[in-house]
Amino acid sequence: MTDIAKPGMRSSKPLIESDRVEGTRVYVPSGRGVGSIKRVMIDKISGNIAYAVITFGGFLGIGAEEYAIPWAKLAYETTIGGYRIDVTESELQKAPMFYRSREYDWNDRESERELHEYWRSPIYWSGF
Repeated sequence: MTDIAKPGMRSSKPLIESDRVEGTRVYVPSGRGVGSIKRVMIDKISGNIAYAVITFGGFLGIGAEEYAIPWAKLAYETTIGGYRIDVTESELQKAPMFYRSREYDWNDRESERELHEYWRSPIYWSGF
C-alpha cells in the first residue's frame, strides 16, 4: 500500500517550502514520470495554491511545454517522492497550454473556468 497524502490531508510535515515543490516529479496513474513542477500559482486573496505549472517534454528545458493544472488534481505520494495526477498522458497532450507571457490574462475567469472544466476540477475561487 502506498502512502498518499490526498489534497487537504497532511503528510509527515504540515508545510513545505515552495522551492522544495519546484522541480518535484509528476507521475500519471501508470507510475510513469511525465514532468515536473516548475512553479506554483498562489491566489493573492486567499493565499491558497491555485495551480501547479508543470513542464512536460523537452530536453534540459528546451522545447518543454507548460501546463497549468489545478492544485486539487495533485496528490503527494511519499513512497515515490513526487506528485501523482489522476489524468492520462493522452489527456495531458490535449490539455490547454499555459503560456507564461504578458498577454495571458489571469484575470479572465472564463478562461480559468474552461481550464477547470477540462481538468474536471472544482473552481478554486468559489466561495469568495
